[in-house]
Amino acid sequence: MSDLICVGAVSGSYGVRGEVRIKSFCAIPDEIETYSPLTNEDGSQSYSLHLIRAVKGGFTARLGGVETKEQGDAIKGLRLFARRDQLPSLPDDEYYHADLIGVDVYDTGGALIGQVKQVLNHGASDLLDIQGPGLKEAVLLPFTLAAVPTVDLDQRRIVIDPPDGVF
Repeated sequence: MSDLICVGAVSGSYGVRGEVRIKSFCAIPDEIETYSPLTNEDGSQSYSLHLIRAVKGGFTARLGGVETKEQGDAIKGLRLFARRDQLPSLPDDEYYHADLIGVDVYDTGGALIGQVKQVLNHGASDLLDIQGPGLKEAVLLPFTLAAVPTVDLDQRRIVIDPPDGVF
């Protein structure tokens, strides 16, 4: 498991004074500011973050080192990371998406199905994108207790009981 968790992304500049538009991936979106300073993916750059106001799809913010619209445009798409020890502890039945990626997926009979390539959320609930050599295409499985009864991150193993017809 990585020591860095993606908590947001820069979706572009906002105005002409160096403000940027931030999309928060936090359960409580404005808590992204409490994890400041944030870093880029490899931890080589650090950015202080100060939220200014809520806008459609996120927030406008001041990001350390960004003073102009051009600098804001240049970092569009930058993913922002917080250290795992800055984030709250999760209950036993909740997981950070980053921890699920790459975990092996087995069926209830113990057969390897594939691995989690990404976790998607399009509003209703999380979906596991499962890919593997025996699968013709990626399978999206709802991340519910009924479909995913066991998640063992210590063993890097997920057991699924998918609805009929999914595989």
